[in-house]
Amino acid sequence: MSREAKNNAWLKYNQLEKEQIFDFCEGYKNYLSVGKTERECIHEAVRLAEQKGYKNLNDVIKNNEVLKAGDKVYLNNKDKALVLYLIGNDNIENGMRIIGSHVDSPRIDLKQNPLYEDGNLALMDTHYYGGVKKYQWVTLPLALHGIVVKKDGTKINIVIGEDDNDPVLGISDLLIHLSGKQMQKKGNVIVEGEDLNVLIANEVIAGEDLNVLVGNIPLEGKEKDAVKENILALLKEKYDFEEDDFISAEFEIVPAGKARDLGLDKSMVMGYGQDDRICAYTSLMALLEVENVEKTSVILLVDKEEVGSIGATGMHSRFFENSLAEVMDRMGQYSELKLKRALQNSLMLSADVTAAYDPNYPSACEKKNTAYFAKGLVFSKYTGARGKSGCNDANPEFIAWLRKIMEKNNVSYQTAELGKVDQGGGGTIAYILAQYNMEVIDCGVALQNMHAPWEVSSKVDIFETKNGYKAFLIEE
Repeated sequence: MSREAKNNAWLKYNQLEKEQIFDFCEGYKNYLSVGKTERECIHEAVRLAEQKGYKNLNDVIKNNEVLKAGDKVYLNNKDKALVLYLIGNDNIENGMRIIGSHVDSPRIDLKQNPLYEDGNLALMDTHYYGGVKKYQWVTLPLALHGIVVKKDGTKINIVIGEDDNDPVLGISDLLIHLSGKQMQKKGNVIVEGEDLNVLIANEVIAGEDLNVLVGNIPLEGKEKDAVKENILALLKEKYDFEEDDFISAEFEIVPAGKARDLGLDKSMVMGYGQDDRICAYTSLMALLEVENVEKTSVILLVDKEEVGSIGATGMHSRFFENSLAEVMDRMGQYSELKLKRALQNSLMLSADVTAAYDPNYPSACEKKNTAYFAKGLVFSKYTGARGKSGCNDANPEFIAWLRKIMEKNNVSYQTAELGKVDQGGGGTIAYILAQYNMEVIDCGVALQNMHAPWEVSSKVDIFETKNGYKAFLIEE
């Protein structure tokens, strides 16, 4: 690879090869557009996997089937997390190749009792999820995605705001003519919501002010809260659920609209939820391009990373470990000791995004150790914050092996930290898998606008990342 190509991966490719990159990213844009929630991402991943011959592990267990090298299985965890296995030729006890990413993204959730009326307007109360700059979410066209589960068990899937004929929702902001005091407020005064992570600071919009505007027409014949009653009537007519059903509903407020090409050369992608669906998609596609492997290949798509990886569908759950026990049992290889050996002997990529250098904000990064667009897949020896707090610090022996296989497969890669040492930082699921004593490193795609409603990535980095993940799965 030439020095020029190392600085800009686009230079590796001729025009025909560039078209292949663009074609691959069309699939990625579609994945972002149809997967605005965890449930939608998992459903689409299952659909794509089944097209490639992956079978539900629960069916394998029910039918008392035996798993062998070359078999493909998946297990869906509550429609919010997914694990896929491609069984390798080597004994699973000798270790696996694992790539783990997350499909949850910062957003705004509806509260369980959200709907109210004020000033002849119907609004819904919200609770933000993950690290957001709250001011970025006002005055945008927003969509409502979610599910209602009625007392009889009926599930109603709802998407409002994505079809061209749909209305959109929105959160208002104070007009500039009257916002003198608002613009002077400091974070330690105005932030009223509970900070879910360290990225929240210096806001001029309070968490309790992120109320979604949903209506203005009153219901005829109603005197009290007539606008609210009209909204309830519309929901009953179209979706057949009552106000009380909000209690057992799960609604997410997300930016309305599809992922789009960015740039006059169409070299980048702008879309919601690229942290971390960009790594979810590239790792999934890498697996689906592979048919035979020496080491059993595992792809993990998990939930709740943005709020600490907790809960039944987060990486702290025993879901992955339990699914592996089931796979080993179907192979006639299970014992507690062999399970522990399989985990300890594994290699893992914690597939998550990092910050790309932004010429508009150069002071946030240290240029020699930051990620850049068009330089390919990013390896981060450590994440964490400041004095490496909360990090997984990857071992140089593992990094050396990764360098070898990336160069063997002509994959463009770079190394980076997430901003200047004292600037802040962030974490991933790396430290959780490292608790099994396996080798783990953070590895993903660089983004601009991370955690904003519309994030930006480079198409060539997306392609290089898929190729890098594939090399990791197939090389010994």
